[in-house]
Formats: sequence, C-alpha cells, structure tokens
Amino acid sequence: MIALELSVPVACWRKGRARELVETEVLPPPATCYGALLSLVGEQDRERHRGCRVTAGLLNAPVISTVLRTFWRSKNLKVAKGNDENAAPDQQQLVIDARLVVWCDSREEPDSGESLEDRVVRAIREPGSVTRAGAWSLGESTHLINDARLLPEGRPPAGCRAFLTASTGALTLPVWVDHVGTRGTRYEVGRLEEVLAAPELQRLPRIPLAEGAG
Repeated sequence: MIALELSVPVACWRKGRARELVETEVLPPPATCYGALLSLVGEQDRERHRGCRVTAGLLNAPVISTVLRTFWRSKNLKVAKGNDENAAPDQQQLVIDARLVVWCDSREEPDSGESLEDRVVRAIREPGSVTRAGAWSLGESTHLINDARLLPEGRPPAGCRAFLTASTGALTLPVWVDHVGTRGTRYEVGRLEEVLAAPELQRLPRIPLAEGAG
C-alpha cells in the first residue's frame, strides 16, 4: 500500500444528483481519486487498473464556499446567448485549501503488467519518465493539485479522517462512474473514520472489475 499527501487549493467533488446548486462531497470519492492517479501516471485507458483499492482522507477541515455565476443556455433562439431567458444563475460549492491523503493498494489488481501502485511511485520519483497531457487535477480540470509527496508505509502525517467501507455507514460515494448513463455507476457505503496509520486493506473501497472478470 502507498499513500500520497496532496494539497488542493480549490476543488468541487460534485454530488451525483446535484442540479441547480452544485453541491460538493466533503472529500473526493474513490472514483475521482482513481482517475487522478491514472492521470498522474499518464494512463488513458481507465480499464487498465480496475481491481485496485483506492480511498481518500482529510488532514484538515477545509472551508466550503459558494460561488454565484451566470449560466448561459439556449431557451430562446431569437435572443442572444447570455441575455434574458438565455441566462440563469448558477451556484457551485467549492472546497477551499484541502489537505488530503490518497491511498492505493494493487494487491487485488489483475496481473496486467506494472501495477498502478508501482507506476505512481515511479511517477513521483521520476516525473520525466511519464508522458501525460495537461495539468494534474483532482476532479475538474481547473481544480489543480498544488503539491504531492509520498508517505512512508502509507502513514498519514497526522490524524486523518478517511473514507472506509462500512455496511452501516452514512456516506455513499462512487467507485466507478458511468459517463454515458447512470446504469453502470457503482457505489460503496462507508463512513469517515479517524486513522493514525495505513487503513486495513479490506476497508479500502475497491475499483470494481468489469462484469464477468475475476
């Protein structure tokens, strides 16, 4: 198991059913963390490392702000965009100055060559060995990661509230997102728990294998 300490100045980890008010989760879901790790190592095939376990934890209590913007839409084609009924208020919650730990364990990942865990370590230690496009973000492309470092033995630098699976948990987060519809989206139920060391492997949400695999 490895862990990365990250700082993200501004982010929104959108709740799946948020509409007029784009609400944010308190921390990035496993699916978001998995996507960020794939981006870090320059992997464009999101199927490549299914089966690994990924989760996030908060090292601080970031402030949540709400921004109000003008949303352009096409309600009346006779009216210029951004005017009259072609404009509407748009609100979005933003997480400000989040400090996070992201854990990754690849022991249950099917053998597909170099594991995601190993690739993350190499990307951090040898960034010149990775070919990737765009800046590194955690969620939306504008929500950039400011800095990152590996944590020895997966141990957080201080007390950390991690999302861990629990059958009676009150928090439900996606581990796999169906970007075309919603049918293929998968979730894990869990809760935020204080941890001082690397969490138990079986408590980390697993990125599901493709149907019929493993």
